[in-house]
Amino acid sequence: MGGDTDRMEAPDGVDDAAFDVEVIDLSDGLSVIEVHGQADLHTASDLRSALSSAIDRGAMRLVVDLSQATFIDSMTLGVLLGAVKRLRPAGGAVSVVCRDPHIRRIFEITLLDRIFTLYPDRQSAVDGAGGG
Repeated sequence: MGGDTDRMEAPDGVDDAAFDVEVIDLSDGLSVIEVHGQADLHTASDLRSALSSAIDRGAMRLVVDLSQATFIDSMTLGVLLGAVKRLRPAGGAVSVVCRDPHIRRIFEITLLDRIFTLYPDRQSAVDGAGGG
């Protein structure tokens, strides 16, 4: 996978050292947002910045890869919904890679699996987003 990447790490002094987010621009209009560690209240601004950065560079389709995430909370869901709100009016979409059954369950019990297409692996999500 080629493309430009941007890495954003959580600010010093916050107990989320395992958090990291990487933006990978795969093709015209398609970016992967790779999330590592705990995505929560303390890291939501970094995730929001990564999503906004990809959208501002022209991504209309985002694949948010949570396969390396260890935890997500309601703030994370809100950030993802914010990206949907920005992209949908212009015909864009956000899909999610979710391997962890506990994280998948969060999408299911909040009914957000009706908003986001959930994929078991990145390649399926990229293919589904039209980038494969």
